[in-house]
Amino acid sequence: MLSINKLTIAVKDKIIIKDFSYLFEKGKIYAIMGPNGSGKSTLALALAGHPVYQIKSGKITLNNQYIQDLSPDKRSKAGLFLSFQSPLVLNGVSLFQMMRVALRGKISPIDLNNKIKHLSKELVIKEELVKRPLNEGASGGERKKLELLQGLILQPKVMIFDEIDTGVDVDSLKIIAKVMKKYQKNRTYIVITHYNRIFQYFKPDKVLILSKGVLKQTGGWELAQQIENTGYEKNSGK
Repeated sequence: MLSINKLTIAVKDKIIIKDFSYLFEKGKIYAIMGPNGSGKSTLALALAGHPVYQIKSGKITLNNQYIQDLSPDKRSKAGLFLSFQSPLVLNGVSLFQMMRVALRGKISPIDLNNKIKHLSKELVIKEELVKRPLNEGASGGERKKLELLQGLILQPKVMIFDEIDTGVDVDSLKIIAKVMKKYQKNRTYIVITHYNRIFQYFKPDKVLILSKGVLKQTGGWELAQQIENTGYEKNSGK
């Protein structure tokens, strides 16, 4: 369970998110939607502990543990995972090497390798791509698959997906959505997106609409459908 209470976030003292409050429950899927510049990615990166995003006020609680003062790696240990919008190449470091460091002996090298192979097969990721330095030579869709694979290996309590459907073709999106749905049980998903493309394959329990850094409206799956039909302006809660 992730609880956010009156969270205000700034970049260089400019307020981007103002008084955001919401309770994300265990085992549910949430969509955070909004137009460009509404603060969706700012919220995600601040939750993960990115140093550029200053938490001016408010509290972030993950399973009854305050995490807003924790470093990014400690937030990850507490059970929070962020899938980046634009995953970078990690020169000289393979997926296997990175996961070994991240897991710090919690799983044997053989079991980790088997897990990577199994998930790579489910996500239809080529073997040679997994063996290269992370994300090297990978397309946008392949990078999003590799992000999901990392998250599933780490087994976090809360997974935040920042535009996992952007730059992904239809076939890859179907695969990503299928795997997300399969491993979602007892896990909280927060899916940040402009559109409802990915929700053709699984439906969110709740939809949150951000506008100019403020939570304007919440609703069910039907709210995402309204956005698709009429746009954000008519669904901004004004």
